This record gives sequence, C-alpha cells and structure tokens, in this order.
Amino acid sequence: MAVRFLTATRRYPIDLCGLTPRAVTRSVVGLFSTAAEHRSAGDDCQGDDGDDDHCHSVTHFRTLELRARKLEEQVHDLTERYKRAQADSDNVRRRTQKFVEDAKIFGIQSFCRDIVEVADLLEKSAEVEERDGVQQLTQYLTHIQGRLQGVFTKHGLEKMSPVGAAYDPYQHEIVCHTPAEGVEPGTIAVVKQDGYMLHGRTIRHAHVGIAVKTQEQ
Repeated sequence: MAVRFLTATRRYPIDLCGLTPRAVTRSVVGLFSTAAEHRSAGDDCQGDDGDDDHCHSVTHFRTLELRARKLEEQVHDLTERYKRAQADSDNVRRRTQKFVEDAKIFGIQSFCRDIVEVADLLEKSAEVEERDGVQQLTQYLTHIQGRLQGVFTKHGLEKMSPVGAAYDPYQHEIVCHTPAEGVEPGTIAVVKQDGYMLHGRTIRHAHVGIAVKTQEQ
C-alpha cells in the first residue's frame, strides 16, 4: 500500500501540508482511484490488442481454408477434364485403327468390282468358241485383254515396256543373256515376264534378257 501511495504521489504530486486531515484522506483516495483507473485502462488496452490478434488469426485461417477449398475444386475440375480428354483420345485412336483396318481390307473394293467384270467375260469365252469358232474367240479374247488393260490403267497399274531400254535393277530382273540382234549390247533384248508398276512404284520386276555382243559381231 505504501509503495502504491508513493508511486501515485510521484505521478500525481499534491501538497499535503496545506490540507486538513479529511482533505488529505480524500486526496489519497482520489490518487488511488486515478491510479486504478489508469491501470484498468492499460489492462483494457492490452485486452483489446489480444482480441485483435485473435481475430486476425481467425480471419487468416479462414482465408487459407477458402483458398484450400478453391484449389481442391480446381484440382478436381482438372482431373475430370483430363479423364474426359483421355477418353476422347482413346475413342479417336480406336476409330482411326478401325478406319485403317477397313482401308486395308476394302481398299481394293473398286478394283475388285472392275476386275470381276473381266472375269465374267472370260467365263463366256468357252461359249463363244462353241458358238462362233476359234476366229471369233480370238477377237473376243483381244477384247477382254483391252478391257483388262483399261481396268489396270484406271487404277494406276501400268505394264512395263522395257525392250531396248537400259537395265534398271529397281524395275528389271535379268534371267538370261541373248545375242544383240537389232539392239545395243547391254540393253534389254527380250522380256520373259511382264513387270508392273502401281502409281510409279514397282510391284513386280520384269524378267528380262540382256543383249550381249557375240564374237562374230
């Protein structure tokens, strides 16, 4: 109590000598009351600061919680998008694979339709021979050959004509040598089996004989 009184008189100095005992009592009580009020105010201020810190912490926690929820929603959305994109990719891959398989199987469908017409003509050749004789059959077969070459040309299939040309290993296969009669030595003199090209690419080599110079020549 004495310490508090001395502290109060230092902060709030009063002249006790000129006061009556009753006035001194009131002054001392007033000092203690003033000191108590200031201390209470200080405590209140500290309490307010604590409340502010607590409120700030709660607000910060709620903000982080909202951010976490938004991130979870974004992750979920991206995951769903990825799953849909992967499913679409798988569907496209399956459709493409089916298209390629169908192209391999049915890619020659148009060629087959044309070639079966030639086959129909060949089946009738026996009837032509029996009805019209060998001469008509020869003409009929020539007609069939023309139709067949027309089908080949329509679909890009071309028969090689290498006689007199230089040997090309990408198109020709040498099966024999023959004396150079009427052709330059080293060139193709005879064709044993026709070769064919499809759109400029060799699909069957022509079997050819190469002209060679004889000792008499």
